Amino acid sequence: MDRNSNKYTFIYASVMVILVAAVLSIAAMSLKPFQKKNTEIEKKQNILASVNIATTAKNAEEVYAQKIVNTYVVNSKGEQVEGNAFEIDLRVQKNKPVDQRLLPVFECQTEEGLKYIFPLRGAGLWGPIWGYIALNEDLNTIYGANFDHQGETPGLGAEISTPAFQDPFRGKTIFDAAGNLVSIIVAKANESAPAEHRVDAISGGTITSKGLEQMLLDDLKSYQNFITRKKS
Repeated sequence: MDRNSNKYTFIYASVMVILVAAVLSIAAMSLKPFQKKNTEIEKKQNILASVNIATTAKNAEEVYAQKIVNTYVVNSKGEQVEGNAFEIDLRVQKNKPVDQRLLPVFECQTEEGLKYIFPLRGAGLWGPIWGYIALNEDLNTIYGANFDHQGETPGLGAEISTPAFQDPFRGKTIFDAAGNLVSIIVAKANESAPAEHRVDAISGGTITSKGLEQMLLDDLKSYQNFITRKKS
């Protein structure tokens, strides 16, 4: 075949495209188990971070196995149902009606007692935000919090993933004296809110801050029946 012909050029280019596509496909399939493992390790690190336990990629699985003493799934009525708490995808659950959602619960044993960890998912300014909130055994006082985001603005909304924003959640309460669920008010400087329920919003990141506030309220409402059952 004439190597200078259009036919040869077309066949050669087609073969090369097929070969490159095959190599990339094989590489993607080969890397998939490693990517899944890394995602699982990162999730375990984030769960532990909500109870103020810092880990590395190397020791996260070991620490998680030691500290997370129980996991289970509840429904909107607060009843325990079948399911694997770790494998539940909140993106899928949030698209379901509330009464059909599966809600993961993680219990962590710390030196300061048992803590209950609830995953969260909501919307920021530019995309989804998510995290974990850990409550003391009274199921009212926040022991720790960990938040992250997909594409919030660096220096503004992205600050939700920093200790400077997360640390003030510790010691705040989600119920008022009458037992009503107030959650946490992420308040701007000129916005009044009870100190026990208030954390400061991010300067210049109001939409992300309010999105996080709404996420907390919505998702804690989902767990309210479980909390009530557990307390009684």
